[in-house]
Amino acid sequence: MSLTRAVLAAVLATAFSAQAASDLPYPGTIVLKVDASDTAQNIFRVRESIPAKPGKLTLLYPQWIPGNHGPSGALSQFAGLKVSANGQPLEWKRDMVNVYAFHVTVPKGANSVDIEFQYLSPVEANQGRTTMTNDILGVQWQSVTLYPAGYSSNKITVQPNLKVPAGWQYGSALEQQTRDGDEVAFKPLDLETLVDSPLFAGRYFRRIDLDPGAKIPVHLNVVADTAEQLEATPEQIAPHRAMVQQAYKLFNSQHYKHYDFLFAISDEFGGIGREHHQSSENGVKLGYFSEWNKYEARRELLSHEFTHSWNGKFRRPAGQNVPDFNTPLQNELLWVYEGQTQYWGAVLAARSGLIKPEHTRDMIAATAARYDNVKGREWRAVQDTVNDPIVNARRPQGWNNWQRAEDYYSEGELIWLDADTKIRELSGEKKSLNDFARSFFGVDDGVNVAKHYTFDDVVKALNAVQPYDWAPFLRSRLDGHGPGAPLDGLARAGWKLVYTDKPTDFLKAQEDLSKSANFQYSLGFSVGADGKLEAFQWEGVGFKAGLAGGTQLLAVNGRAYKPELLRAAVTAAKTSKEAINLLVKKGSLYQTVALDYHGGLKYPRLERIDGTPDRLEAILQPMK
Repeated sequence: MSLTRAVLAAVLATAFSAQAASDLPYPGTIVLKVDASDTAQNIFRVRESIPAKPGKLTLLYPQWIPGNHGPSGALSQFAGLKVSANGQPLEWKRDMVNVYAFHVTVPKGANSVDIEFQYLSPVEANQGRTTMTNDILGVQWQSVTLYPAGYSSNKITVQPNLKVPAGWQYGSALEQQTRDGDEVAFKPLDLETLVDSPLFAGRYFRRIDLDPGAKIPVHLNVVADTAEQLEATPEQIAPHRAMVQQAYKLFNSQHYKHYDFLFAISDEFGGIGREHHQSSENGVKLGYFSEWNKYEARRELLSHEFTHSWNGKFRRPAGQNVPDFNTPLQNELLWVYEGQTQYWGAVLAARSGLIKPEHTRDMIAATAARYDNVKGREWRAVQDTVNDPIVNARRPQGWNNWQRAEDYYSEGELIWLDADTKIRELSGEKKSLNDFARSFFGVDDGVNVAKHYTFDDVVKALNAVQPYDWAPFLRSRLDGHGPGAPLDGLARAGWKLVYTDKPTDFLKAQEDLSKSANFQYSLGFSVGADGKLEAFQWEGVGFKAGLAGGTQLLAVNGRAYKPELLRAAVTAAKTSKEAINLLVKKGSLYQTVALDYHGGLKYPRLERIDGTPDRLEAILQPMK
């Protein structure tokens, strides 16, 4: 790389800043007004008044979004920028290096600039996540805010205002100052906290108290496509309340003044799971309450995002300690931030009864099988996957099994199960990862200012719970290439991964729900609801036969494809020498592909290891 290219790459990697971010307070208060009442056209109309002195001013549109772990600012939905001062229009110029920066010159005699623009919520799935429908809207403040460069975001004061559709109610961690009809004024706060405090509003709204009588309230704010979707029985609300109490027993602390789950039940509003310090955004498909038993697996979402108030928001990796939303985040410790949260999310869901413990075991089996069969491990360690939010930005992949994605989530869960069972074994069951959670995340009770940590801090905290060579323990699992996933913790928990010719009832129900058919551990692929082949195992049976994504399965052994027909063919081939013949279509090409496979159907499940303590049962038991 030439010197010029190297310099340019460094500039791009560190993003643009008009000047080093000052830790001094920004002079004055930004007044932000968002009109979110146009649900017919999905348009958020924004006006800002920003105090400014005459001279050059750089305005930034947030690029690096906390919780997204990458440069995912919605710049493609940003439009119509107009800047003025004292009623006169000002020319603006986009920065040629950083397209998230806009330069203006404030004229003499002006003490502020007025800004107008629109945030255009996607109206089709291929445009991005829908944030406004006829019945629901979600305000993510980073998408409707420009802010002055050169100041730390926690030193910029903003007074936000919002207009919602007539008669709609909302939920948010923001504190309301006044409401006049459909116009809401919120109390002034710093920009960092504002961006960390999104809002859901809806035509159909219900607020459920998850900790009745508590001094620090926790609410489930539900919006939905219909009023019927808001209906929840006391028996359904109970495990949500139990989840809150189990989290308190685990972390022995609270790091918020109040907590608001923002929860959308919709087939139109975009699905989401994103953490915030005093709230979380959660979006699921219709049926969460109305088809309670059918959608059990979805209920881990709330416990995961709630855990983030402690892990990811209060305790944050040191690399996440950045001055503003246009400075790159460092993701090295996402296997703690997200991986341990994935672990506690599953554990708290089981402890509270949101998900039955036996079904949690089934979910762990599916996770263990998936990562035990990741061929991409040969070239890419799980530590490197923390870069995926930047490298791939959650775009679809053609060969996920080989490319790998954000595996630090669920493979991280297996690593923390390994650590938990190791602590239990070494301490003679006297200590566990519960003790780590309490000592690491439960410090400074009541404080809601971020407390950052390094890898060495994690190791030190583990050693304080149970002395051991934790640094090499973690590094070998993070940097290793297998073979296979880190399943020592599963064995130490008293269980082993096995494959049988029938899926567990829970995993079969999940397969039926998605209308897909899983043949990953037999034929090396799954078949989607529309007959498309997907989720290929690199160098699996289907791969070796030349199959790839974008292929539609039309027939099995001369008969029109149905999932049960392919299952029967795989079973029959177990006692036959005949290949399984698939008629497939890719583009305009039709062809018959012969799969010479005779291993039968294979589905993962956990099986007890005789003569060993059942530590997994102990882990999933509610805390007293």
